[in-house]
Parts: sequence; C-alpha cells; structure tokens
Amino acid sequence: MIERLRILFGEVVAHQGFRKYLANTSWLFAEQILRIIAGLLVGIYVARYLGPDKFGLFNYAVAFVAMFASVAKLGLDGILVRDMVNAPERRDVYLGTAFWLKFMGAVFTGAGIAVALAIAENDPTTNLYIGIIASGLIFQSFEVVDFYFQSRVLSKYVSICKISQLLLSSLLKLYFVAINADLFWFVLVGVIDQASLAAALAYAYSKQKKGTFYTRFNKTVATELLRSAKPLIIAGVIVSVYSSIDRVIIKELLGVRDVGLYVAASGLVNALYFLPYLIANSFFPAILNAKQQSEEVYKRRLSLLYKYSISFGFLVSLFVTVFAAPIISLLYGQRFADSSGVLQIYIWNFPLICFSAFFGKWLLAENMHNLLPRFTFVAVVVNVTGCFLLIPLLSITGAALAALSSQLIPVVWFGLTNKSMNKQLKCMFKINY
Repeated sequence: MIERLRILFGEVVAHQGFRKYLANTSWLFAEQILRIIAGLLVGIYVARYLGPDKFGLFNYAVAFVAMFASVAKLGLDGILVRDMVNAPERRDVYLGTAFWLKFMGAVFTGAGIAVALAIAENDPTTNLYIGIIASGLIFQSFEVVDFYFQSRVLSKYVSICKISQLLLSSLLKLYFVAINADLFWFVLVGVIDQASLAAALAYAYSKQKKGTFYTRFNKTVATELLRSAKPLIIAGVIVSVYSSIDRVIIKELLGVRDVGLYVAASGLVNALYFLPYLIANSFFPAILNAKQQSEEVYKRRLSLLYKYSISFGFLVSLFVTVFAAPIISLLYGQRFADSSGVLQIYIWNFPLICFSAFFGKWLLAENMHNLLPRFTFVAVVVNVTGCFLLIPLLSITGAALAALSSQLIPVVWFGLTNKSMNKQLKCMFKINY
C-alpha cells in the first residue's frame, strides 16, 4: 500500500499541470501570510504610536471610503478572468474596456464620496484624510493586470508586486513612527500603496511584451461586462457596508477615540479569519468527493468538519476571553485597556466564522450560492440596527454585541425558514434527518 501511494504521489507531483497550479497557489499563500503578519506587527506598532484618538480617526476615514469602494471595482474580478480564459484572443479588448470602466467607476465613486462629505458633519481635517484615501481609488484601474495574470495562472508576478508594495508600505510606516510623524503621513501611505502597486503591475505587464491595451475600449464589451457584473456589484456594496458601517456609526455616536479602541480589538479577531477559510478551501475537494460517493458519507464528513472547526473556534474564543486584558495590554499598551471588553465579546464571532467557512463550501457544492447575498443582507440589517440600539446603551461593547448578532441571527433565521439550511444545522449537531 505504501509503495502504491508513493508511486501515485510521484505521478501527481510529476504532472506538469499540477506543478504549475501548486506553484501558483504557493505564491498566493505566501503573499497572504506575509500580509497578515505585517498587518499585525506593523499595524499594532503604528496603533501604539498613534494612540486611540488618531488611530480611531484614521480607521474612520478608511471605513468611510470602504463603504463606497466596491462601486469602483464594479464586480468585474471573476468575470474578467473567466472571459479571458474563454476567449484569450480578445485579451486586449477585455483589459482595455475593464480598465476604463474601473477608472470611470472610481471617478463616479469619488463624486459620491464628495456628496456624502458635504452631508456628513466632519471637521475639515477628517474630510481631508477621507479625500486623500479616496484618491487612491483611481489606481484600482490597474487591477485588470492582476486579472490577466490570474487567467494565465501566473500569479507569481502579482504576488511579487504585492510583496514589494507591502515591504515599501511597512518601511514607510516604521520610518514615520521613528521620526514622530503626524497622522497625515500615515494617511498618505494608503495612496502610496495604491500608486506603487499600480506602477508595479504596469511594469510586470510590460515585461510580458503583450503590447498596450489602454486604447482598446469597446462599448459592446462594456455593456456585456456590466450586465454580467450587476449582481456582483450589488453583493459587493452589501459586503462593503457590512464590513465598515460599525466604525462609521461608532464615530457618529461616540467619537473617534472609541473607533480606535473598537478597531484594536476587532482587528485582532479579523486577522484570525483567514485560518478557517484556508482549512475549508483545503477540504473542499474532500467534501465534493464525499458527495459523489454517497449521501451518508457526505453528511458524515460535513458533520465532522463542522464539529472540529467549531470546537477549535470555541477553544480559541474561550482562551481569548479569559486573557483578553493581558493580551490587549501586551500588544497595545494601557491606553487601549478599554478594548479588552470588546475583545471578550467580539472573539465569539470566530466560532461562527468557522461554521460559515464550511457552510459557504456546502452552498457551492449544492449550487446554492445565490443564498449568500440574502444572508449578507440580513447580517447588514441586524448589524446596523444593533449598533443604533446598543451603542447608546453599552458604548463600544454594544457594537461588539451587534457584530456578534449579525453573525448569529442570519444563521438562526435561515435555519428556521430555509429547509436546506435547517438540514445543515441538523447535520452540524449530528441530528438524524
């Protein structure tokens, strides 16, 4: 048996296609791990330097722009990759059209942010920071180069560009801390990030010697892309609002200092989210294989995956809840001591994320991913409603409870109203059905 496995493994590794996809995935994985590590280490160092007030103001400005940013993306990511794979001979037309669509989307988004700023009751400095961050949306047009490399399974080049950008960004932030720079310079780093990545992607594409695509805009193709992307644009807007609205509401109801305290705790938890999704992606082929074998094997494998992933999430949450205060003190210092209460509540999102990671794969396996926009919409409604009700009563711990409710209530809601979802919950708890 061992010899047969060795031979089989050797044949798989020797397969040229397998090696190509493995190398491509390895670069993507390495880039993501480095980004998470740098985000935690450098991000915490910068937060300690800025303190809750400036750190909160910075994150409020980022969140304000993020609520609009998905419009600039236009939901073209996966669609463009798909179309270039299916019709590689039309590469330049797709790239050129998508480039100018994204550019116009960024301009439209910038105008929308300007209108929102005219309505919002922000001071001139806050509006300046938001305007600087929003200006970086223009450089998102160069993301089309990323999509080209994805379609050719050449993500190595994009990963090198992003790692270079990450290194430059991290060094600049550390330098600004060393010279006691003002918050303005840390805000400016966000634009430098976007501009440097755009320049790196443009250079990487030029080295492919494929010519230029900037003049290849096609109205018919633009119409086709926008029609295909319409559901994704709507879904992107919902996700953007969901991921940013709590910081905006906290600022409006409490102030920027509370935003800083809240983000210090929630950022630590959000950094953990990649782990269950990474595990779910790894086990997705096993889920699909079990579905082909039999319904019983399929249910049993899903049940085990739910059981172990949620148990892991529960243990992590229990540990963080007990040691929240020393964790915050060690990482951020005493100025962020009030973040520990938020961390004790917000960490309980993690077991729910462990469930959601495999739940999303189940939806794909059952071709039911159309439920995701509705699921996210309910989460947004719960989160916004919870923030407005709980923040005035419980301050930032109310925002943490609202975030936790936005993860839990949609699961319960769809478990009660959707037959298939109800079966999944029973499968999770190993109830025969």
